[in-house]
Amino acid sequence: MPFTPTRLALAVLACALPAAAVAQTTNSVSTLDNVVVTASRTPQLEKDVLGDVTVIGKKELQKAGRNSVADILARQPGVQINNSGGPQTITGVFLRGAPAQHTHVLVDGIRINSLTSGVTNWHAIDPALIERIEIVRGAASSLYGSGAIGGVVNIITKKGGEDRPLAAWGNIGLGTHGTFKSSAGVSGAQAGWDYALSASMAESSGFSATNALNPFGEYNRDTDGYEQNALSASLGYRWMPGHHIGVTAFNGYINGEFDNGSFNPQMPYSITRQQAYSITSTDDITANWQSVLRFGYSKEHTDSRDVSWDTGLFGSSIIGSQQRSYTWQNNIKLSQDQSVSLILERLEERADSVSTYLANRRDTNSAGLVYRGDFDRHHIQASVRNDNITGFADETTGGLSYGLDLDDKWRVGVAASTGFQAPSFASLYQRSAPGMWGGPAYQNNPNLKPETSRNIEASVKYTTDTTRLGLTAYQNQIKDMILNYVQDTPTSPYTARNINRATIRGLTFTAEQDFGRTTLRAGADIMNPVDDETGNQLQQRAKRVFRLGADHRIQDLTVGAEYQFTSQRYNDAANKTSMGGYGLVNLTAAYDFTKNVGVQVRWDNVLDKGYTNIYGYNTPGSNVFVNLSVRM
Repeated sequence: MPFTPTRLALAVLACALPAAAVAQTTNSVSTLDNVVVTASRTPQLEKDVLGDVTVIGKKELQKAGRNSVADILARQPGVQINNSGGPQTITGVFLRGAPAQHTHVLVDGIRINSLTSGVTNWHAIDPALIERIEIVRGAASSLYGSGAIGGVVNIITKKGGEDRPLAAWGNIGLGTHGTFKSSAGVSGAQAGWDYALSASMAESSGFSATNALNPFGEYNRDTDGYEQNALSASLGYRWMPGHHIGVTAFNGYINGEFDNGSFNPQMPYSITRQQAYSITSTDDITANWQSVLRFGYSKEHTDSRDVSWDTGLFGSSIIGSQQRSYTWQNNIKLSQDQSVSLILERLEERADSVSTYLANRRDTNSAGLVYRGDFDRHHIQASVRNDNITGFADETTGGLSYGLDLDDKWRVGVAASTGFQAPSFASLYQRSAPGMWGGPAYQNNPNLKPETSRNIEASVKYTTDTTRLGLTAYQNQIKDMILNYVQDTPTSPYTARNINRATIRGLTFTAEQDFGRTTLRAGADIMNPVDDETGNQLQQRAKRVFRLGADHRIQDLTVGAEYQFTSQRYNDAANKTSMGGYGLVNLTAAYDFTKNVGVQVRWDNVLDKGYTNIYGYNTPGSNVFVNLSVRM
């Protein structure tokens, strides 16, 4: 459709064009290396991590604009997403082409994957409350258990940190589709106490979630908006040197509209709440032995219905689940360059809707061991874990990584790991239910086996103060993949079956170069995600994704441009419905009025490219967001 630049869009161009004309360079300013905890379950510098890891920090999150967490992840190497019509709707995140339920997701180390579907309520998590996001690609079940076949995403909320005075921050922003977002928080640490409190709210008129190509008859040309709010908090106390106890809390809520056909006179909506809480005691028992005790609790609840439900025209769908985890991790320093972590865990899964499932509880007892060793130029990480799921399965997984420093700039590495995914409650325990409009019923399958995988990879990295290069080649073979809607005949019930095998081979290349005040970035994902049974391309996965980006700073003004190309995908497993490739151009700008006050502008899809990542569902088109930030 034609695009008429708005005042906000013209403001972005006004920022970007002068920057291109007066580009200049100075000596680059080095930054401290990121600390990563997800890759080995213990803190380590990002440069020392073995494996394919990305850290999304404060600066990148600040540039997010109106984007969701899934949108931010989609700009990272090895990540693709699908979305069913806006930030308020169901979204899937694919790591290295693995199915969305194979992405193991944590909030502050607490697992939040849905027990019903295995995927995550991404739309209930506001990026404004996030300190950083750590992405670990490749099978990681030997560290985190079920679900980590494609990798792990750990969302870390804002914390109080080490001793420092009270600090406060706030954001307020406006954008296309009547979008309004605001957030604020305080944090600090003194006299042994550390604390943080953050809150956010947002609303948007939205855009139509579906279009006329929707295959399920859901198309309605009305707009579908949402209201969102979230709260995160942490409180800790160091009661003596080497002994700290802390609690964290996250509560996200979104009330979003969706389409259910033009015949429905009322607006269907879905309310989703995602919560995660923890209490952790970290104690240095001796100089070489650290004990970490943690209790975690996560809860999800989704209520989807039509407003006209009160008239009896339609029904409602209410699903929910709870997870309680108990962890005792012992970090033992064997020598200056060697350490081992012994991990004992128990996970209690409970489905809230007893009437929906034949069984509404499942417990997993786990024991794991992680070894890290650095021997001059040689670096090793090894891990093994056993997960015993009561009444269902006993799975042992392992991982081994080796890195060799060729010199102070070059490192090469190889790794091998295994993973598994237990079936969801819906496919394993769901009660038989009559089909819609007289169609086939759905029947659970108690004979399902866990999905399993074998991952191997090789990598080479080159790092200096101004240059960062990386190349990773990988292969992930997944067997006993579960398809949820399988029929023996056109009239027989749908059920879930272990019928698929898949092999995903790929290359990921990343490059970043600093030229004084200018930074250039490039990335390429070349992947072949194949269903071994049919030879078809895995649905909604692209074989090629290319990324380019540049940022330039002129005193207090920073401008940037991004380009991302995604190749053709297929919406269905049979590869009969094709979705064309597309390229998106985004522009960003930020200006600091003072060290405490700044403005950030983001213009996504500048050329208003029409595209979709689920057939029949819309994406937002060209959109602009302007944010005012205050830091004290």
